Amino acid sequence: MKAHLPILVIFAFILNACEKDQSGGDTEKIIYGKIRLTTKIDGDDREYFVHVPKAYTGKQAVPMVFMLHGTSGDGEEFYDRSGWKEVGESQNVITVFPSSGRYCIHTQGETNKTTKWNTAPDAEWTFCSGQAPKDDIKFLRTIIDELSSKYKIDAKRIYLAGFSNGGQMAAKCSIELSDKLAAVVLSAGTFYLDTIYTPKRKLPVLYQVGNEDYGPGNTGPAIPMNQFSYLISTPGLTFKDGRFNIIATDHVRNFALNPNFTISGDTTKASIATYKPLLTTETHEFQYILIKGLKHAYPNGDNHPLEAAELNWSWMKQFSL
Repeated sequence: MKAHLPILVIFAFILNACEKDQSGGDTEKIIYGKIRLTTKIDGDDREYFVHVPKAYTGKQAVPMVFMLHGTSGDGEEFYDRSGWKEVGESQNVITVFPSSGRYCIHTQGETNKTTKWNTAPDAEWTFCSGQAPKDDIKFLRTIIDELSSKYKIDAKRIYLAGFSNGGQMAAKCSIELSDKLAAVVLSAGTFYLDTIYTPKRKLPVLYQVGNEDYGPGNTGPAIPMNQFSYLISTPGLTFKDGRFNIIATDHVRNFALNPNFTISGDTTKASIATYKPLLTTETHEFQYILIKGLKHAYPNGDNHPLEAAELNWSWMKQFSL
């Protein structure tokens, strides 16, 4: 008479043989495409969207890129229109689109309620009295931990990009999350105050802005592309309150860069100022880019001919932690 395995043992064997989790383990099958997740941070439910590319197998570690939306936006909006999920799909990169908190804020003499990343006090706006700003750095660190336990993520190739207020948050991350991020892209938003920060590590940073960018909904004369070098190297200008030079100076000081830069690119498309580190033994850099014909937008091929996600990824991927 033949011996028979107990039913529970057979069932467990079938599960182990047929189901694989997202990181190559033994719990659940891989779900591809758009996934909405929430996590509890200091008692609040925080939302983020993830795109898992079809090429992901869970057998090899893949890069991960965060994309942070601007004021009034949310993670799902930038999942849909930033161009990053398409880059993630084609390059086998897991892309992540968190949503910020919603607050009452004071800005430009007005008070309104909108979504904002908590970058204050380094911001041109302030929270209304009684608001409880959320810990967004803790939120992003938690996302890294959660997704690293769920997927096979290359810990040396985690990147972050942000637009407008998301760019300001990306600047904050370049200081406070620089121990986790390989490189950061800031688009139309960066440090606001003329101040000094000490990053956990000096990492590569790219800042891009349009030569027609006067902020959300605002217009002004196109900045001549051939004036870019003058604007970033000359302190005390009245034009745009000297912001071009302040931004350059902030990054030079914060990341120990040589203030002398080289200019490259094409003035019919974009001019690029590249700053290298003071120490020749270090490999980080700062790229400051002025994009022709771009207003206050993250260029995605529809709102501007450039597709920033593709270009930003081409720059990011050369760096690892």
